[in-house]
Amino acid sequence: MHTARNYTRGQIAALTGSNIETVRYYESIALMPDPPRSANGFRVYDQRHLKRLNFILRSRKLGFSIEEIRSLLSLVDEETFTCDEVKEVTVSHQKDIKQKISDLRKLEKNLATMISQCDGGTVPHCPIIETLFSTN
Repeated sequence: MHTARNYTRGQIAALTGSNIETVRYYESIALMPDPPRSANGFRVYDQRHLKRLNFILRSRKLGFSIEEIRSLLSLVDEETFTCDEVKEVTVSHQKDIKQKISDLRKLEKNLATMISQCDGGTVPHCPIIETLFSTN
């Protein structure tokens, strides 16, 4: 007979490559459910906690915000989600990422222009500083 495996907070942190503070944080913002406690008062995590923490960590690596993860997890927790609902959250996230990439490209272009205007000399006048102080 196979018995369920229980873990400590430190063990699930180690198994997921995170740390105890990360697990504690996700519990404090209610992304991770409060685990039951053993007779001696220690938190007892199970496979469901491990799976959920992996989900959260992978989602964060993909750039999903806490609220986006909360939305996805609420769909999962309700057990009535459709693939279309999950796709909608993911497509919205992808649009946000594309906008951020576009904004970063514009930022990089502006910085390149500022850098090209500076000869790096030893005089106290610097076009980069002047640009940063400008009001336009």
